[in-house]
Amino acid sequence: MSHPSACPALDARIARLRQLAESEPRLEGVLLYGSWTLGEADAHSDIEAYLYVQDRHVDDFDGPAFLARLAPLTLAYTNMYGVLAVVFDDLMRGEFHIVAAKPGIDEVPAWAGMVHLPRPEDAVLLDRTGRLTEAARQLARFRPPEAVATARQLTDELANWTLMLAHVLARGETGRAHALLHTVVAPQQLRLCRLLRDSTAHWLTPSRAMERDLPAADLDRYVSTTTSAARDAEVRAAARDSWRWSRDLAAEAADRWAVPLPHGLHERISGLLEAPH
Repeated sequence: MSHPSACPALDARIARLRQLAESEPRLEGVLLYGSWTLGEADAHSDIEAYLYVQDRHVDDFDGPAFLARLAPLTLAYTNMYGVLAVVFDDLMRGEFHIVAAKPGIDEVPAWAGMVHLPRPEDAVLLDRTGRLTEAARQLARFRPPEAVATARQLTDELANWTLMLAHVLARGETGRAHALLHTVVAPQQLRLCRLLRDSTAHWLTPSRAMERDLPAADLDRYVSTTTSAARDAEVRAAARDSWRWSRDLAAEAADRWAVPLPHGLHERISGLLEAPH
């Protein structure tokens, strides 16, 4: 490894994974992704990788048994996204995609714009055929999302989900509205904000390092929409603040990229959120 991280334990585990992968004939390739590949790993980082198993062996490859050779496991299960999630005995987390090599490696170039591997040769821990390295090199150049189409998608998402939020509030489902604000609306706002600020490096997880990546004024707007308790009056106030920020972001996108906005719909959503209850 040519670029040690700020976490020696993670560096050592990755080096050990490389050794194990080389000794496992059923593996065709191993590709790291995440904070380590971006040079952002620290003592709290996990290890994330794709394990490309030869197609004929993918059904009989025992992922937990293989990873237990990496370090003792205290937890191993398939998570909600279909990914093998593990916790090692030192509490380092790991996420491992175990996929058939041919279709899995073929899809890597399609990650452009979502995944960035600035040092592809470091990210590739094993490549028996050369296919994985070639594919990973196509992710070496950072490609921000296409601005106009992405801005239009996000402004539409914010209108749609905020309308749902207004309906949920009108029904009296405060807890559900609170969850919608945090888990659905806020990530779309952060993505649109990042797009407008030309700060899209953490696109897949837009809250990552936002304290460093975004201006203080944007952070203040974000905080006002997401720090309410799950009580009716507070959630309603946060929803109104959230929609005002969404509209401000949408207006900025419209000015910058000529994104068309459904102003009539926006006004009606505002009316629902401002209506007495």
